[in-house]
Amino acid sequence: MRAAAATILSDFWGLIFPRTCLGCQEPLARGEEHLCTSCRAQLPYTDYHLLPEAANPLARRFWGKLPVRHALSYLRFLRRGRVQHLLHQLKYQNQRDVGLALGRWYGHDLARAGLSFDLIVPVPLHARKLAQRGYNQSDPFAEGLSEALHTPWHATALRRTSHTDSQTRKNRVQRWQNVAEVFEVADPEAVRGKHVLVVDDVLTTGATLEACAAVLLAAGAAEVSIATIACADR
Repeated sequence: MRAAAATILSDFWGLIFPRTCLGCQEPLARGEEHLCTSCRAQLPYTDYHLLPEAANPLARRFWGKLPVRHALSYLRFLRRGRVQHLLHQLKYQNQRDVGLALGRWYGHDLARAGLSFDLIVPVPLHARKLAQRGYNQSDPFAEGLSEALHTPWHATALRRTSHTDSQTRKNRVQRWQNVAEVFEVADPEAVRGKHVLVVDDVLTTGATLEACAAVLLAAGAAEVSIATIACADR
């Protein structure tokens, strides 16, 4: 009886304040979360987690630089597309639930593929930027992955030691120079001997993730993998 009453109240509330799909702005049906079924089906999935590492184009970006066990990204980043809009909502519109949902969805895919990790660590923001934005956009994605994979996540295992300029308009060399020495492991005991999955919102050149992976391995992590919500084509 209570469940039925809650459903009626939820439906009534939805008529007054309809929830809309972040992809197409149409009203969401009951049970849909952030994206309608149609938009979710049309997302540009990479399916890199289903490929052998030798055939994974994302993994090739790290060859000869440092050992990355798995290089993973849920979606392809296409300008002015649904993915860019979702990331904008997550990063600038305080829609943290978007990152949480994407993490859960991707985590279930990774679990079905048999992938597992010992610890999930988000790429950190500098304290100044964190104070301005109020949250790290990589945290909800890490939390969603954690729930689906039944793997702990550690929001402060990595620390950003200096504030850097935006990476947006930099080339690969400039991006690497911008982040080469700005990360440190704040909790070495938490990562020592573990297979750590480092997560971020978008992978462009991979410079930020390379820098994070390098300090984790230097601190004693047994293996490092990376995963992002989206990756941009070179």
